[in-house]
Amino acid sequence: MNDVSFVRTEMLQQQTPPATSVGIVGWMRENLFSGWLNSILTVVSGLFVLFVLEAILSWALSPTWGAMSLNECREILAGHEGACWGVIRDRWVQLLFGFYPPESYWRPILTFILLAVALAPILFAEKVPGKLIYFTAIFPFLMPWLLWGGTIWGPLAAAAGFVIGFFVYKAVNTAAGSLAAVIAAVVAALVWWLILSGYVVNGLPNSDDPNAVGGLNAILPIGLEAINSRNFGGMMLSITIGVVAIACSLPIGIVLALGRQSDLLIVKSLCVGFIEFIRGVPLITLLFVASTLLNIFMPPGTNFDIIMRVIIMATLFASAYMAEVIRGGLAALPKGQYEGADSLGLDYWQAQRLIIMPQALKISIPGIVSTFIGLFKDTTLVSVIGLLDPLGLSNAIRADSDWNGIVWELYGFIALMFWVFCFSMSRYSMYLERKLRTDHQ
Repeated sequence: MNDVSFVRTEMLQQQTPPATSVGIVGWMRENLFSGWLNSILTVVSGLFVLFVLEAILSWALSPTWGAMSLNECREILAGHEGACWGVIRDRWVQLLFGFYPPESYWRPILTFILLAVALAPILFAEKVPGKLIYFTAIFPFLMPWLLWGGTIWGPLAAAAGFVIGFFVYKAVNTAAGSLAAVIAAVVAALVWWLILSGYVVNGLPNSDDPNAVGGLNAILPIGLEAINSRNFGGMMLSITIGVVAIACSLPIGIVLALGRQSDLLIVKSLCVGFIEFIRGVPLITLLFVASTLLNIFMPPGTNFDIIMRVIIMATLFASAYMAEVIRGGLAALPKGQYEGADSLGLDYWQAQRLIIMPQALKISIPGIVSTFIGLFKDTTLVSVIGLLDPLGLSNAIRADSDWNGIVWELYGFIALMFWVFCFSMSRYSMYLERKLRTDHQ
């Protein structure tokens, strides 16, 4: 009898997939040429892209890098269309640093290198030594001293305010509770910053008295040459305003979002009023207030730095939008997360720090980064109040008779610089979303 098997007893040899279904060919067949309409659209789009690239490259690849004026560019091009890149070679340093003293260029360069070092423990915590976080805490006081100069005692006095507030908090917390400790710490820090630190750093106000006691500036004048804020410009100014406003707007936005959801009527009313007022006013209006009206409300003789005023207004503007982004993340959390925190016996701040806020921030990452990118691009608005950001400098460069008429080259170079920073933030947000994913899809 023949042994007839109804079940195969040996495996077939594995075969390689057809060459037309894998690799670049398979991808093109699936995505670009899956049907006659898709194929036609692919061909037409490809021809259009080639036409645009040919026009852009023929304009961009012009031998005008060494030209010293627009007229010299025209002589080199001999009637042909092309970019005049000589303006970038001649003014790229000014577009980066503005009118910052050339002998002090090392200071902003060092500052932004140290900025990358300070951000590393925050952005890539698992890839860098953990002890770098101490430098991250020091950098906010080191950055203004390197950029603006002056004696070292001003930044040290600002840091001392946080130290004083910490010790006051620890002392009061054991006796009167956390709320009273927070209030006492804030009051102690404000008293130090607004009243006492000035006497410690600068001495008694009566400088004509030979018996007056000098401050630390007079005793040990250790520092760098002071640079006026009006010398700041270019990308250095945009990065300075953008980085500080971004770093400050996130924690303020978190506090405002929590305050808006608070059950305390006064706290909720203040947060809602602030958010709605700031979101209802254009940023350019706030910048005009910062440049013209803010000094009216300050004590006579107060010299409030113009860049500091702009940073404050940009931070307040971004924090209002940040609060709404984070509030959306808080609203997206299911009620069970709050109930789970209560069942574990956590108080309000423990629940927010350990359970609620990490999940809300994870949900809000796209909106947070979009707000950051928008804020960084909005730094170009400072040109309307007289600060020479890259766009303001481009107008000054085009006012020069040698480069009068240059437009696309300057704007293209500025757009490229902004694109590099904004694209980097966008890619990091995508990396962070992938890193924090908890599903397995």
